Amino acid sequence: MQHYLCLMKRKVRIFLFPFGFILGLFSCTQIELYEKTVTIPGHAWQSNFKPSFTFIIKDTTALYQPFIVLRHSDKYNFNNIYINLYIQLPNGDTIKRLHQDLTLADDLSGWKASGMDDIYEHRIPLGGPEPFKKGEFKFTLEQVMREDPLRNVLDAGIRIEKVK
Repeated sequence: MQHYLCLMKRKVRIFLFPFGFILGLFSCTQIELYEKTVTIPGHAWQSNFKPSFTFIIKDTTALYQPFIVLRHSDKYNFNNIYINLYIQLPNGDTIKRLHQDLTLADDLSGWKASGMDDIYEHRIPLGGPEPFKKGEFKFTLEQVMREDPLRNVLDAGIRIEKVK
């Protein structure tokens, strides 16, 4: 029985080695995308809860498209959202951008998002593609809606895509 187990372990190692090698090759390539979301505590986004996201830009020759990622239930009370985006640059300076009236739904077609059951996910572009300097960036989101807390928001996040 032990001989059989040793043979099986050996076969598994031989079988898995090529996959590990290939995975290792691809893990060394440059990332074309950054995406991270944070769960909103209690599904009620307090204005003082400001999720932050840190990422590093290495390729300064490319353009990057920033998005806000937002997940909410179908009980979300509004067809839009107002967000302050704080961008901490590699040199330490911080820029504040108000993104007002980001459309989530309209009266004709409903939610402008991909959905499953009663959960909807939006990926909303924040302006157009733009160049980034080399270094570490920190994006911080702040909801600035009249309702505080903003109920039925499940997750909020940032997505940065390298434009090809």
